Amino acid sequence: MTQFRPCIDLHQGQVKQIVGGSLNDQGAATNFVSNHDSGYYAELYRRHNLTGGHVIALGPGNREQAIKALQAWPQGLQFGGGVNADNAAEFLEAGASHLIVTSYLFEGGQFSWERLEKIKAEVGRERLVLDLSCRKTDDGWHIATDRWQTVTELAITPETLAELESHCDEFLIHAADVEGLQGGIDEALVSLLGAHGNIPITYAGGARSLEDLKQVEQLSNGRVDLTIGSALDIFGGKGVTLEECIQWNQR
Repeated sequence: MTQFRPCIDLHQGQVKQIVGGSLNDQGAATNFVSNHDSGYYAELYRRHNLTGGHVIALGPGNREQAIKALQAWPQGLQFGGGVNADNAAEFLEAGASHLIVTSYLFEGGQFSWERLEKIKAEVGRERLVLDLSCRKTDDGWHIATDRWQTVTELAITPETLAELESHCDEFLIHAADVEGLQGGIDEALVSLLGAHGNIPITYAGGARSLEDLKQVEQLSNGRVDLTIGSALDIFGGKGVTLEECIQWNQR
C-alpha cells in the first residue's frame, strides 16, 4: 500500500520548499521559508510516527540543521545531500536511519561502480538509499546530479532499476521538472517505477492533494510511496493537510 512519506528540505540553513528545476549556485525559486527549524519538523513527524521520511540538504550551509533533525528523531529519518564515503559515518552517528546518495556516484557524468562499492562498504547496503532523481529528456528520464543541474547519461529504465536494486535498501526519485510546481505528478514515471521496482521506492514531485496519493497507489499498484512538499499545510500549502496524510497512512 502506498504511504505518505514526510520531508525536510534544507536550503541555505533554513527549512524551505523550492521549485526543484530552479536550484543553482545563486539560489532557487522558493515557495516557502519556515519560521521553524528542522528539529521542529523532525519532532512533529516523530510524534505522529511518520516513518521513512528524508532530510535533504540542498547545497552548502545546512550541516547544523541536518544534524539537529537527525538528533531530534534518531533512526527516524533518512539523510541526503552531499553524502560521500568520507562524511557518511558522521551522519549515521548523528542518527540517520539511512543515507541517500546521488552525485557522489558519478564522475564526469559517468556512473561509478567503484564509488558505489566504496559507499556501500562504508554504510552497508541495508542503510543505503540510491537517489535516482531525474529530468525528462527526449528519450525518457535521465538521472540528474549536482542539485539536478547536470543531466547524466544514465537513464531510468527497467534494466537500470534491476541492476541497482541489489546494491541498496530503497530508491528515492524526485521528478525535478515538476518538483515544487504543484502541477500534478509525473504519471508515466510513477507507472514505470511501480511496474519494475522490487524494493521500496519513494517518488517526489508535483503532488498537490490527497488525490495524488490515491493516484500513485493506483498507478503503481501500491508499490511506490509519495512525498508531498509544497502543497502541504505545514509548508504553507493549501492542497492537503498533514492530518489527512496521517489518516491516509493509518487506513
